[in-house]
Amino acid sequence: MPKLDLDTIPQANITGYPEPFDAPIAGRWFRRLAPPGGLTAMGVSHVVLKPGGWSSQRHWHDDEDEFVVMLTGEAVLVDDSGETIVRAGDCLAFPMGVGNGHHLQNRSDSDCSFIAVGAGNMQGKGAYSDIDMMFDDQGYFHKDGTPYPSTRIR
Repeated sequence: MPKLDLDTIPQANITGYPEPFDAPIAGRWFRRLAPPGGLTAMGVSHVVLKPGGWSSQRHWHDDEDEFVVMLTGEAVLVDDSGETIVRAGDCLAFPMGVGNGHHLQNRSDSDCSFIAVGAGNMQGKGAYSDIDMMFDDQGYFHKDGTPYPSTRIR
């Protein structure tokens, strides 16, 4: 059946980010929707950001498109052009290979939620705009190539 029952899909708030980069992500809860839906060529997650939570560190992908649809509440998109408030019904598109680091922050006093879709090489590589970190299918690295002692979770 194509209709997914969100209540039956486990929520998680894990991250593979090394300390201290993991702290702002503690308020992010997600459900991976692609596996229970039988989807294999794209990633889809239902994400809830608690007040003060971030979706990720500000990042971009070399070979993965990302698309976000805000469902509830309000968040602040932070990217290279500044800050933009996004609300339910707003859509965000991040083409692969464009080095515009982006993430969402929940600065409100209520939860917000969104659907995040990724397509392309989801094990690919990219970088983080504000911190000394990049990633590939092997994990997280300093920009000089020295690995972080952590495991990338996708």
